[in-house]
Amino acid sequence: MSELNDYLVRSAAAISAMVERDLTSEMERAVSAVVAALSQGKALLIAGNGGSASDAIHIAGELVGRFLRERKAYNVIALPANAAVLTAWGNDYGFDTVFARQVEAHGSAGAVLLAISTSGNSPSILAAAQQARMMGMTVISLTGETGGKLKPLSDILLNVPSTSTPIIQQGHLCLYHHLCEMVETRLCDAG
Repeated sequence: MSELNDYLVRSAAAISAMVERDLTSEMERAVSAVVAALSQGKALLIAGNGGSASDAIHIAGELVGRFLRERKAYNVIALPANAAVLTAWGNDYGFDTVFARQVEAHGSAGAVLLAISTSGNSPSILAAAQQARMMGMTVISLTGETGGKLKPLSDILLNVPSTSTPIIQQGHLCLYHHLCEMVETRLCDAG
């Protein structure tokens, strides 16, 4: 088997494992939480580092712009996208609180934080989740196999059954594309 085919088989195995794990109930809760927040004018804030930062920006692009349907923009902010805040706060106070500070600025009770961390142990993501919980926000987490330290800070955990960062990220893409589609569909159908 070629290296490519081997990689694709391992990727498909992780997706199959998610099907077997059946994240339907958790996904339904995540969709409902995001729809409720956006329907009430509350924000969906998204945080992640590295590749997960790119995922956060991707999700915001889908929901502020459009996923599959023509509709109004949704109140979604990718916290890693503001370079001035990241670098100013990180330089003056340390990187561990760069997302927590933005949650404090943009969050509110009834809003949602989507926390993305393949390990579930990123200090900046943990701090953001703690801040969100203190403010009465719902915390939805996308993680790898165990959920790490983020698991107990999460109201809803969508964890990909793998310990390989790239495989976990591929699983996250499937999960958040489905989340975007369902959120958009429900909000559009509600009028």
